[in-house]
Amino acid sequence: MRAAGRIVAGVLKHCADLVAPGVTTGDLNEAAYTKGKELGAEDFSFLDYHGFPGVICSSVDEVVVHGIPGRCDYRGGKVADRTLQEGSLVSVDFGAISQGFHGDSAVTVPVGEVSPELKELLRVGREALWAGIRQVKPGCRLSDIARAIERSIRERPHRYGVVTNYVGHGIGRRLHEPPNVPNVLTKDLLRNDLVLEAGVTIAIEPMVCLGTAKTKTLSDGWTVVTRDGRPAVHFEHSLAVTEEGFEILTSREDGGTTH
Repeated sequence: MRAAGRIVAGVLKHCADLVAPGVTTGDLNEAAYTKGKELGAEDFSFLDYHGFPGVICSSVDEVVVHGIPGRCDYRGGKVADRTLQEGSLVSVDFGAISQGFHGDSAVTVPVGEVSPELKELLRVGREALWAGIRQVKPGCRLSDIARAIERSIRERPHRYGVVTNYVGHGIGRRLHEPPNVPNVLTKDLLRNDLVLEAGVTIAIEPMVCLGTAKTKTLSDGWTVVTRDGRPAVHFEHSLAVTEEGFEILTSREDGGTTH
């Protein structure tokens, strides 16, 4: 898991450093493939996963998750390449396999200079992820993580949307394993709460919207967008529960707070 996490961390940092006006999602996809192979990835978690055609998910502005990068074959055709524009946001979600184990992480990056409200949205998303991570230790419950994430987002002057129909997950020999790791408290979560023990590996991934949290999936069957067309951010780390607390398996050089 550490080996897979190091590959994911290196690829995401590389892609984040490349983000600039004029770069395309296809450029980022190709960079992720090349860097992943250079770092020793045996395979890529998303490529051909239920038919997904990309190495990364590239989600720009109103796209919350599962955006298809350009230049990918999809159902017999090519996906149009999307050029990043100054003032936009782009989320890059990437997974890699090493020694049969998966790593999975995501980061949202500003394209050039962005507005103050988007800078704040980025900060809220990052802090929500860390609010959840800081709860992790042997004996903590999934509800502790969800409560901390939701509280971090809800206790803001601006009313941000918290996506509830996409959640974090267990991770290991498969990309998605039990348990689901929600970002908000629900009655169902409280009824089916789970205590985490040392050795468990999970991915925590809040998705925060500038406006409504209501989403829809486009006709390609993958791309999830906000219904009001306003931007969203997505931050994710894979981590292990340890005897002492937690270990972030996909931590990047800056501690994972920006890149």
